[in-house]
Amino acid sequence: MISVAPRGVPVEASYLRLYRSGELQQRVEQARALLTPCRVCPRRCGVDRLAGEPGICGTGAAALVASLHPHFGEEAPLVGQRGSGTIFFGSCNLLCCFCQNHDISHRPPLAGARHGLLDDGVIEAAPGQIAAMMLELAARGCHNINLVTPSHVVPQWLAALPLAIAAGLRLPLVYNSGGYDALETLRLLDGVVDIYMPDFKFWDDAWARRLCGVDDYRAVACAALREMQRQVGDLAIDADGVARRGLLVRHLVMPNDVAGTAGVMRFLAEQISPHIYVNVMDQYRPCGSARREPGIDRAITGAEYRAALDAALRAGLQRLDDRVRPRRLPIPW
Repeated sequence: MISVAPRGVPVEASYLRLYRSGELQQRVEQARALLTPCRVCPRRCGVDRLAGEPGICGTGAAALVASLHPHFGEEAPLVGQRGSGTIFFGSCNLLCCFCQNHDISHRPPLAGARHGLLDDGVIEAAPGQIAAMMLELAARGCHNINLVTPSHVVPQWLAALPLAIAAGLRLPLVYNSGGYDALETLRLLDGVVDIYMPDFKFWDDAWARRLCGVDDYRAVACAALREMQRQVGDLAIDADGVARRGLLVRHLVMPNDVAGTAGVMRFLAEQISPHIYVNVMDQYRPCGSARREPGIDRAITGAEYRAALDAALRAGLQRLDDRVRPRRLPIPW
């Protein structure tokens, strides 16, 4: 465990320095410019989102927010004693056909919008509303603000941040993405985000093409993780067991080794850091349209999960999340 602060001593969020210098507002303006033509994410749709045109992500000028709450199901360094303050953004730039939040991520572009409220409770949120959400989660005692599926709405939530800071926000930001992130956008977040938590979904681009409709997932994810590591380094955890800064990577084990786990683990250990914190996740189940996709139309087996953990250990990874589910997947250590 790496400690960055004694027990009970607060650590200042990185974005406060940018806010005091005035640079944060410059970053807000630079991010907003990415919306027209849109190049916020690697899909580079080129639509004018400021004029309300939805890109592949189905989002125009305003971010969609599906829910917010203290989350106790995240990794232990994020949850601590009081939970991770999650804001779930609607829609997505990756659109995996097996997404476990399929009803949120695959919504039709702005379907059912009326006065900012969509027919399933998702709202179109202005920056002031997103700032109020951040402050509500802080008031509820959360350890951080966890932005879930933030890649396609970076300009929108970044515009909310100065408003929240002015009203007292001091918590670290968690960038919880699918790993399909544009370098141009990530560089605007240098000094803004304290904790990056991307997925690394696929090693084989053929599966990414088939299941997500992108041709370059591996190259994009590798470049994004290198940039994230450059910005924040290995995950630093304080004496209370709470993450303060750094990179945490999630990898979802899929049936029939669709995710290419061994390749992912070697890359993480050899090209990012052997000390990188990795959650090798066992909870895959066929959601969305996955039951119609041969190869991913079933849950993983215990043997497949054990093989994935073995691949991580063989690669030399030293910090694996310890939330193993022994009842279903006993792991002999």
